[in-house]
Amino acid sequence: MRLFFAIELADDVQHLLDEATTSLRAEAPDLAWVDREKRHLTLKFLGDVTEEALPRLASAADRAAAGHGPLEMSVREIGAFPNFRRARVVWIGVEQERRLELLHHDLELACESEGFEVEGRPFRPHITLARVRSLLPVDRMKAFARMARSVRVRASVPVERITLFESILAPSGARYRCVHSATLGGR
Repeated sequence: MRLFFAIELADDVQHLLDEATTSLRAEAPDLAWVDREKRHLTLKFLGDVTEEALPRLASAADRAAAGHGPLEMSVREIGAFPNFRRARVVWIGVEQERRLELLHHDLELACESEGFEVEGRPFRPHITLARVRSLLPVDRMKAFARMARSVRVRASVPVERITLFESILAPSGARYRCVHSATLGGR
């Protein structure tokens, strides 16, 4: 099973992201734009995991979530990894918020205690909006980058749970299935 932990986005936030990216989608229709039902904030990517590990992962999520009450994360500006000149991923950033970082940290530690590796790189919270299949010509990418930098989103996103998803790969694209949900505060 190909698994990852994520924070789901409410419908109103998804709608706001649809509105904020309308002009960008028109400017770069050849990017692989992420469908709204697949947009989320990844807390931890696990990759291929055996089905027998599910109870341990559910337990890790429950323990991490129990130590944190509901919180809000702020969605802000649009960026690209590694940068707009060589963009592979276009994302909307989530403001570095101490409580979100602590939730991520505690989930990492809970997973480590269940035998899963800790992510080696820093947590950079973001929501993937599009993937770049092939690099755009320089002039189009510059125009796209200017447009993306002008988009300002100011939204607070409620975070009430951690969800463990299975990513089921298919020729038509990945489909996500909720495997476990852990409510913050253990409610």
